[in-house]
Amino acid sequence: QVQLVESGGGSVQAGGSLRLSCAASVYTNNNYYMGWFRQAPGKEREGVAAIDSDGSTSYADSVKGRFTISKDNAKNTLYLQMNSLKPEDTAMYYCAAGSTRLSAEIAIQALGVWIPGNYWGQGTQVTVSS
Repeated sequence: QVQLVESGGGSVQAGGSLRLSCAASVYTNNNYYMGWFRQAPGKEREGVAAIDSDGSTSYADSVKGRFTISKDNAKNTLYLQMNSLKPEDTAMYYCAAGSTRLSAEIAIQALGVWIPGNYWGQGTQVTVSS
């Protein structure tokens, strides 16, 4: 059973930064793809960023240039650095992983989808005020 535990959420003003962390119970340097998706009340799930087993990354257009996904394989930890935050970034952010070998461009669409081999954590709330 894969376990993912997020931390680092909080409340910030627009223009501020936050860094989310995700401690994973699997080796982040194996064939799992990993990433972050978010969901705001009344809105659909949105894949934010993904990183595949080769280290390639993919981002949603809404966060390109502002968010950076990375992983520390020695610590089995995934990160999401979020800069220039906007009120529309307010959502619950979930760390996710999948055991299917997918490119980052495909994986970002699969984050949080109910399919075998997909996992995600309990989420961490990010609130951005204007």
